[in-house]
Amino acid sequence: MTQIKIIKIGGNIIDSTMELEQFLLDFALIDGPKILVHGGGAMASQMAKSMGVEPQMHQGRRITDAETLKLVTMVYAGWINKSIVAKLQQKGVDALGLSGADANTVPAVMRSKEPIDFGYVGDVDPEKINVRLILNLISRGIVPVFCAITHDENGTLLNTNADTMASSIAIALSKEYSTSLIYCLEKKGVLNDVNNPDSVIPLINSRNYQILKNSGVVKDGMIPKLDNAFNAIDNGVYQVCIKHASNLSNDFGTILKK
Repeated sequence: MTQIKIIKIGGNIIDSTMELEQFLLDFALIDGPKILVHGGGAMASQMAKSMGVEPQMHQGRRITDAETLKLVTMVYAGWINKSIVAKLQQKGVDALGLSGADANTVPAVMRSKEPIDFGYVGDVDPEKINVRLILNLISRGIVPVFCAITHDENGTLLNTNADTMASSIAIALSKEYSTSLIYCLEKKGVLNDVNNPDSVIPLINSRNYQILKNSGVVKDGMIPKLDNAFNAIDNGVYQVCIKHASNLSNDFGTILKK
């Protein structure tokens, strides 16, 4: 089965001109089918504060009211997405920037208001992702670049966690490809000690993940990230890797498997 890589980068990498440039150079050199999914939380939070809107978060996830939705759409689907596409074109990668609303690629449903009201936040069902369109793009040598904005198919845009977006796309494509999901962070992987940047845990399976959570080694925003990772593995994704963006071209990082 042909391999495909779905690679997600976060806002902290996007905010660093030098780190983003090196990451995109490495991404451009990856052979074979590939998809890029990006966040942008850091830039969105900075812009919100500059406009007098205090970002609201719960366990690493953004609470999105109507005004925040406008802001994150402008930042994610606008400036960040098109800037990345332009830089990839410069590097010889024929990229196409997409939100989930474009060509109905990634529809979503608004998350239940219980137990936490996240506002205009969308949850994705991988079964509803427009796999046919994505495959068509890839077959034509086009690299999809997804921001984390989706829609509810009734005219409303929704903010979706970028890790979830990447995980859902990876799951949807796992019936057609041997799928690897790579989360690129500003850290080298999942750390055993947050104060030691070199204390990378090389391998995590579902059993020791529970131990790491119960002991507090894995906490806060890393929990939804790893939950997404193991959900992907449980639903057909071959392997998930968490690594620093500068290590995209090598194997150093944390591998997650069953």
